[in-house]
Amino acid sequence: MRILAIDYGDARTGIAISDPLGMLAGYTTVIHSRDQDQVVEELKTLIRDHQVEELVLGLPKNMNATLGDRAEKSEALARRLREETGLPVTLWDERRTTVDAHRILSENGRHGKKRKNTVDAVAASLILEGFLTYRRLHPLEKEGDGGVSGL
Repeated sequence: MRILAIDYGDARTGIAISDPLGMLAGYTTVIHSRDQDQVVEELKTLIRDHQVEELVLGLPKNMNATLGDRAEKSEALARRLREETGLPVTLWDERRTTVDAHRILSENGRHGKKRKNTVDAVAASLILEGFLTYRRLHPLEKEGDGGVSGL
């Protein structure tokens, strides 16, 4: 079962797709658009081309666990993706994923424009890896019901 993780941002949206067994993050890319309609259309193409069966969307909570404007935009995207794809979408706490992605890229010599073009895909990979790890550790719990996990 392929799972697609989304790090939804203002200017770019990072994407990570698992291997066919849903065990490891594999393919990554970035959608370079501010337009939600274009982001959704490109997601639908990726879903079809990679035979994705489940979506995980980063939920950008504030450090005190409250939800702000970015979280509301992610929740709205989750609703739209459920309606337009028919796939389950799990909202996943993504606090610190972008910070961690910047650190990982910096430690590996990626700076400036090179980092800017890949940080969102790395953040999506971190969201996916966290979700996959959680699933392995909690095999009886059902994800994808629209709930918020990763707490």
